[in-house]
Amino acid sequence: MSLFDKTEKPIGLASDHAGFAAKQIIIKLLTENGIPFKDFGAYSEESSDYADFAHPLARAVESGECYPGIAICGSGNGINMTMNKHQGIRSALCWNKDIAYLARAHNNANVLALPGRLLNEEEIYEILVTFLNTPFEGGRHERRINKIPCG
Repeated sequence: MSLFDKTEKPIGLASDHAGFAAKQIIIKLLTENGIPFKDFGAYSEESSDYADFAHPLARAVESGECYPGIAICGSGNGINMTMNKHQGIRSALCWNKDIAYLARAHNNANVLALPGRLLNEEEIYEILVTFLNTPFEGGRHERRINKIPCG
């Protein structure tokens, strides 16, 4: 399977220091495949707070500036929780390609959250390709995701 090539908008990226190395792998893959992206930080492995980068990415996905988003921290949990504070975000923490497939097909996830310290380059590639190439199935799942935002 090839990397996603049907994007009309740049893919949004965000990480903290613990997700920086994994984000560099993703940047390399996107660059090699000519896929546009916007990096919201962090820009080094110097200690940083995931929320400082997650909120700008979430706003960019919500506004339509970027689609989809990819958010990375050490475990993936903190940045995922932060992303999901935004009403227009459905961020899914994915640690294998099966979870990534279901997050897109059943939950129409618009942000992929990754545990940067727990994945190798091959796993990142498989998860990324699966997430970017899996369409939302709609149908019964549409009803369910419409109930996610609280009013």
